[in-house]
Amino acid sequence: MKLPSGTATTTLAPASPWALVPPLGNLDAYISAVNRLPLLTYEEEQTYARQLRDHNDVDAAGRLVMSHLRLVVSIARQYLGYGLPHGDLIQEGNVGLMKAVKRFDPDQGVRLVSYAMHWIKAEIHEYILKNWRMVKVATTKAQRKLFFNLRSMKQGFKADAAAADADTHRDSLSDHEIDSVAAQLNVKREEVIEMETRMAGGDVLLDPASSDDGEQAFGPIAYLADASHEPTAMIESRQRDELATDGIATALASLDERSRCIVEERWLKVNDDGSGGMTLHDLAAVYGVSAERIRQIEVAAMKKMKTALAEYA
Repeated sequence: MKLPSGTATTTLAPASPWALVPPLGNLDAYISAVNRLPLLTYEEEQTYARQLRDHNDVDAAGRLVMSHLRLVVSIARQYLGYGLPHGDLIQEGNVGLMKAVKRFDPDQGVRLVSYAMHWIKAEIHEYILKNWRMVKVATTKAQRKLFFNLRSMKQGFKADAAAADADTHRDSLSDHEIDSVAAQLNVKREEVIEMETRMAGGDVLLDPASSDDGEQAFGPIAYLADASHEPTAMIESRQRDELATDGIATALASLDERSRCIVEERWLKVNDDGSGGMTLHDLAAVYGVSAERIRQIEVAAMKKMKTALAEYA
């Protein structure tokens, strides 16, 4: 291939850039292989970038990607402190690198390495935010800024405290440190406190599975569930209300006057002092019969009311 005039003659990469990294079995072998890949000169980078832009040359894109894989490894290593697999971070960074190569304009006067760093970090950032916790901890721009700066700033505060021979075992930020973070990142003080709380908390399963010994584990589902608005519970509650009002009235209407009065005086009236209604002996005195007779009338009335309620329901 003839290079543009005024440029140095270089030896181009093999016909298939993807053959530069053989099939690998582990991450260490991959990192070792990509670190041995040759870097492109400025002239080579410009040539391949123009071939990709003007002719959609896939091989040229491959050579640009392969020569910058070591950059992805280096950037991904900076995010190991978030507890996510190094291989996954590299994989997401490679996606960002390919996006950068696709959008790279060689006429802008910058090297691909400078342009690609933004895309690689952006892809890794998105992966961390989606996978660091079960629930995404940062959604707004201010929250994302806080998430990726708060950890390092807290470490800086601890280092300053250690240098001053002060307490370094404190996990939470002091009021002065919160104000300092808010000022440096141009966010509200409340946002710093909220993000620190989110990052300090762990994941809690809403409905944890049973333990090994067969006992049901206790989780938030036990006290967060609102059964009062569950459809079946609402229907049952409405039915109970109807039985307690219209149902009882219908059942009482099925009784004769004496039986209805006995039931009402025994169970449906409350004295001013909060005590129950009349006793069997009180009613016996009113109707001039024995207390046992009042009890029998009450039992018969209750059975008749039960039948009436069943028919009403």
